[in-house]
Amino acid sequence: MQAIQIPLLLAFPVLAVIGGLKDLTSYTIPNWISLTLIAAFFPAALVSGAPLAQIGLCLAVGLGALVIGMGMFAAGWIGGGDGKLLAVCALWLGWPAVMPFILYTGLAGGALTLTILTLRSGFFTPIVAGGPSWLRNLSKDGGDLPYGVAIAIGALAAFPEGALARGILG
Repeated sequence: MQAIQIPLLLAFPVLAVIGGLKDLTSYTIPNWISLTLIAAFFPAALVSGAPLAQIGLCLAVGLGALVIGMGMFAAGWIGGGDGKLLAVCALWLGWPAVMPFILYTGLAGGALTLTILTLRSGFFTPIVAGGPSWLRNLSKDGGDLPYGVAIAIGALAAFPEGALARGILG
């Protein structure tokens, strides 16, 4: 049974990392990442042995995170892809792991912000000038913050505490 459980469970961290990297390099998180995570959640939940109540609670947490993400998007604080990635990560992690996820995401977001501000300070301009285009875009003053990176880091940090991971790993 673990031959099926582990690959399904690994879909979450792999796709979260891909989402974070896509956001870092292009300021976009493709919809296929969120849609694939939603589609993979149900078989992963079933093979992990999660009770129906737990699956329902995960769905409620994911929906709540989607509403919050939509509000943050409407306020201009995050991009639409960031809001969707936040919601699908909350879906996979469930309750109570969503709380450390939010904490880890906030801490990673603070570190990301400080890193980007340092990059944009001008000190690294000679180094960045010869770098890839995505790095030059990150270093531009007034540019956006690829918050999908922080969401992916928060998701990876909270993953072992998540509802589905505890069912298989714990």
